[in-house]
Amino acid sequence: MTKPSLTDLLHAAVSAVGGTERPGQVSMAEAVAEAIDDNTHRLIQAGTGTGKSLGYLVPALAHGERVVVATATLALQRQLVERDLPRTVDALHPQLRRRPQFAMLKGRSNYLCLHRLHEGAPQDEEEGLFDQFEAAAPTSKLGQDLLRLRDWADETETGDRDDLTPGVSDKAWSQISVSSRECLGATKCAYGAECFAEAARERAKLADVVVTNHALLAIDAIEGAPVLPQHEVLIVDEAHELVSRVTGVATGELTPGQVNRAVKRAAKLVDEKTADALQTASESFERVMELALPGRLEQVPEDLGYALAALRDAARNVISAIGATRDKSVHDEDAVRKQALAAVESVHGVAERILLGSEYDVVWYERHDRFGATLRVAPLSVSGLLREKLFEDRSVVLTSATLKLGGDFNGVAASLGLSPEGVAGEDAPVWKGLDVGSPFDYPKQGILYVAKHLATPGREGTRGDMMDELAELIEAAGGRTLGLFSSMRGAKAAAEELRGRLDNPILLQGEETLGELIKTFAADPKTCLFGTLSLWQGVDVPGPSCQLVVMDRIPFPRPDDPLMSARQKSVEEHGGNGFMAVAATHAALLMAQGAGRLVRAGGDRGVVAVLDPRLATARYGSFLRATLPDFWYTTDRNQARRSLAAIDAAAQADGK
Repeated sequence: MTKPSLTDLLHAAVSAVGGTERPGQVSMAEAVAEAIDDNTHRLIQAGTGTGKSLGYLVPALAHGERVVVATATLALQRQLVERDLPRTVDALHPQLRRRPQFAMLKGRSNYLCLHRLHEGAPQDEEEGLFDQFEAAAPTSKLGQDLLRLRDWADETETGDRDDLTPGVSDKAWSQISVSSRECLGATKCAYGAECFAEAARERAKLADVVVTNHALLAIDAIEGAPVLPQHEVLIVDEAHELVSRVTGVATGELTPGQVNRAVKRAAKLVDEKTADALQTASESFERVMELALPGRLEQVPEDLGYALAALRDAARNVISAIGATRDKSVHDEDAVRKQALAAVESVHGVAERILLGSEYDVVWYERHDRFGATLRVAPLSVSGLLREKLFEDRSVVLTSATLKLGGDFNGVAASLGLSPEGVAGEDAPVWKGLDVGSPFDYPKQGILYVAKHLATPGREGTRGDMMDELAELIEAAGGRTLGLFSSMRGAKAAAEELRGRLDNPILLQGEETLGELIKTFAADPKTCLFGTLSLWQGVDVPGPSCQLVVMDRIPFPRPDDPLMSARQKSVEEHGGNGFMAVAATHAALLMAQGAGRLVRAGGDRGVVAVLDPRLATARYGSFLRATLPDFWYTTDRNQARRSLAAIDAAAQADGK
């Protein structure tokens, strides 16, 4: 039997999902197939509307070897597993003469733990989760959530937190879930045969396509203990997010509260002297943290060094002692010991890492009004880690709507540990880049307006001229505005000011769940939605409800961001341009994502307004503009208002 052609397979899949075949999608599918066949690597930029999911799923399924697809957002994971994969598998089955299997795999803490549910969580607080009446009549939101989780445990087939609707608080979920460090292991656990996390792993071992997230991919790479099944092909979707997700997984932290919990969990499992030493070290650490000022620690101060050394040594002694102790008074001692070990090992690991003082780590204090001080340590760069762990022994395809910065792929490639395109560096694999474009006609569908006449935004204070400009643009657009702000403070200030000046309803991130806010925004064209980071990337509202996207300023990282400023300084010390490599690259990615909120469908029209004159006047402005969709460009404020008014009038004439 002749092998079905990629074109025929793609056509069958697109028809099955009710889509339209796009030239860019065909080019992408061919490039993915070629990379898989040649065992090479690709960076593929596929604009909104390309249909990139099918662009990589069809060649992956046709290949026949196991493929891991890692994505950043829960929404895309669900779309792949619940919609795209079932339909695509059904469509390809007649031609492939086989039915590829697929599965979703997440970190262990995403699954309900039956042991924790039935045996109870070892307690930190004096009081238990339920008082004697609460089991019959829950008296708190936490009690209600826990009773609902008990009922759900009897019904669910997956135990996956994301299948629980409506969801529960993190606090409630933490009472019935465990991290991989806390898990007893299937062979030691009384519920191992029924374990939801183990079942998910078994399904993944049998699947042809495993859908996971960037965090689990990072854990698999960093921790050396394989979490994902062996695979020949890795496809990273939303690849612009990968570096920040891997950085997050590789970041350690210590807080006085976390250390105190470790002390309490270990206290019953070791002798008094060993427990007291950890308690004393915890108190010393807490005193140091009370005086901590936010910012980077180029060197560990003497008082912190002493406190961390005491913590490390006391924690090491506790870890040795826990393994030898059996305490008959402790209920379910194996679980209690495992949880205590996980907590103390975490404290030991972070304290030791900071004391080692690697030149490749950045250490800093953070302060939060409510939670106090946190000590953090993160890698200066994850590029070497990614180069070493990601690209060996498999073909890797990285794709996103935003991979070209300033007109080429090299900036993103460098952050992944790759040499410039076509150049074989030392230990750096060769790769090819491909921009398959977008099916949208950006110059006709959108305008990029830069408010060149406004004052350059400063670090502090309200921007009166910006508020006036924003109010006028919203009035011209008749509402229909997504306001993207570089800080929550800026979003709140704009919402408060404009609620008093405009008749349009203004929604503010944080006042309701994100899903509810987006639903309300999409339902009423007169409504505006203001917010910060998650809105720059997480909003998909095609049609007339979103015809004006406003960015208050270029979203450079804060100058006092310890990790970003350390990375910038490192680039400069190695002869590079730190500002362009770090700050401008960070801003370009966010702006491209933000501008991508405007045109989501073929009939969409609108304006992206940037209320920061530096996009037009600064030397780096052309780099940032080259990263944005190819909208028609203007700095004429009257032109922007006229266009918005015309778009609003057309939408109203259509009854929208």
